[in-house]
Amino acid sequence: MGCSGCRFRFNFGKALSKVSVFFTMVLIFTYFFYCLSGFCNSAPRAAHRQQTLDGDYDILDDRRRILGDLRPSPRLFPDAPFYRNRTASADAEQVGAPVELSQNMLDSEKESTQSNGIPVSNTFGAKRFPQAIIIGVKKGGTRALLEFLRIHPDVRAFGAEPHFFDRFYDKGLEWYRNLMPRTLDGQITMEKTPSYFVTKEAPSRICTMNCQTKLIVVVRDPVTRAVSDYTQTLSKNPGLPSFQSLALKNSSTGLIDTTWSAVRIGLYAKHLENWLQYFPLSHFLFVSGERLVSDPAGEMGRVQDFLGLKRVVSDKHFYFNQTKGFPCLKKPEGSSRPRCLGKSKGRPHPQISSEVLQRLRDFYRPFNHRFYQMSGQDFGWD
Repeated sequence: MGCSGCRFRFNFGKALSKVSVFFTMVLIFTYFFYCLSGFCNSAPRAAHRQQTLDGDYDILDDRRRILGDLRPSPRLFPDAPFYRNRTASADAEQVGAPVELSQNMLDSEKESTQSNGIPVSNTFGAKRFPQAIIIGVKKGGTRALLEFLRIHPDVRAFGAEPHFFDRFYDKGLEWYRNLMPRTLDGQITMEKTPSYFVTKEAPSRICTMNCQTKLIVVVRDPVTRAVSDYTQTLSKNPGLPSFQSLALKNSSTGLIDTTWSAVRIGLYAKHLENWLQYFPLSHFLFVSGERLVSDPAGEMGRVQDFLGLKRVVSDKHFYFNQTKGFPCLKKPEGSSRPRCLGKSKGRPHPQISSEVLQRLRDFYRPFNHRFYQMSGQDFGWD
C-alpha cells in the first residue's frame, strides 16, 4: 500500500512536469509568432512613412488630396445638368476649370493602368516639375500640339490645363508638382496653359520654379485667331454682340478696341517683351499654327529638336481630315479608330465684313513686324 502511494505520487509529479514543459513551449511558440507577425506588419508601415518623408507620394494620396481642393468629377455625377450642358473645349474660357482638371486626372490614371489593373504611375518614376511648358496662345493650336507630342514615348504631359501660374498659384509649388504624371529618367514632363502668355505675373512665377524651363508658343495670324476666339465664345453664348461691335470702339472712326481680350491676345510682341525680362530668347520656340495644320510633321520635327528628343513623331502618324480641315492622328495601335480633336475644334466661322477684317489687319501689321524681328521668324501674316 505504501509503495503504491509512492508510485502514484511519482507518476503525478512526472505528469505535472510534462504539462509544465508543454505549456512553456506553447507560450514560447506564441511569443515568437506574435513577434514575427508584429515585425512583418510594421515593416511596410515604416517603409511607407519613409516614402512619404522622402516626398515620393502615392498616386491615390495625390488624387484624394487634389480632389479635396477641386470640384467633383463629371464621372461621379454623370446625370447632373451642369455636366450634361457643359461644352468641352481645351482652349475655352475656364469657368469650370477645376471640374475639367478633376476629370482629366482620372482619365490620366485610367490611361496609365496596365491590363492587369496595376497603375504604372503608382509603381515607376517620380513626379517632377515640367521641363517644358506650352504657354500660348489661346486658339493658336496648343491642344493639337500637345496631343501630337503625347505620341512620343519620352514625353509625359498633364492632359488638362492646370492654370497654376495664373489662377492657382496660391496653392503652392508642391500642389502643382503633384498634378504632374510620373516620369522615368530621360522622359520630359510637360503641361500647357495658353493663358500664361498673356498673364503679366506668369514669367516671374515660372522663373521662380525654374529659369531653365523651355517655353513653347504656338502663334497664328492674329486676325484669324481673334475670329476663332469669338466663334468659340459665341457657341457658348448665342446672345453675344456682333464681332464688329466688340472689335471696334466706334464703327464710324474704325478705332480698334484693344480692351477686348480677343484683340489684346494677338499683340504678340507686347506680351513677348514681358517674357524676355525673365527668359532669354533661346528658351523659346515659336510654332506656326498655320504650318501645324499644313505640315504637322515638319513643325513637330522642330519641336522635338527644341526639346532634345529623337524625331519619333513623323509623317506616318498623320492624315488630313477634309471634314474638320486639320490633321488627325492615324489609328494608334490597339485603338479602333483614328484620333481627331474634339467637336469644338474646326467650327465654321461666322461671316464678318471684309472691311472690319482689313481694319484689323492694318492695326496688327506693325505689331506683327515687331514680333517677326523679336522672334527671328517671318510668319507671313501680312
